[in-house]
Amino acid sequence: MDESKPLFVQIAEMVEDQIVDGSLAEDEKAPSTNEIAAFSRINPATAAKGVNMLVDKGVLYKRRGIGMFVAVGAREQVLAERRAAFADSYIAPLIDEARKLGLGPDDVAQLIREHATPSPS
Repeated sequence: MDESKPLFVQIAEMVEDQIVDGSLAEDEKAPSTNEIAAFSRINPATAAKGVNMLVDKGVLYKRRGIGMFVAVGAREQVLAERRAAFADSYIAPLIDEARKLGLGPDDVAQLIREHATPSPS
């Protein structure tokens, strides 16, 4: 777990990870707050706060008396949010630093290709 983020945010991200990787499909029942709390060894109120955060975002929805379910379109929504966060956290600073170094888009793309390609053993 990431100590720099509140526990309930980490719980929400854990559920989002399951949606992104396909282990939780759209309209599938999500783990209950008690299941999450037991698995993560945390207070159920903390687990509920993370789950409710996803309900507020429209990623999960409640079926009264049955539990939480993954909303239709949740995977794409989470991916879009994560892409935007990735751009803000990594791409924007990368572009700023590239400009300072006099690197253009083609130079940056070449550097990315060089670092993305595994070196021969």
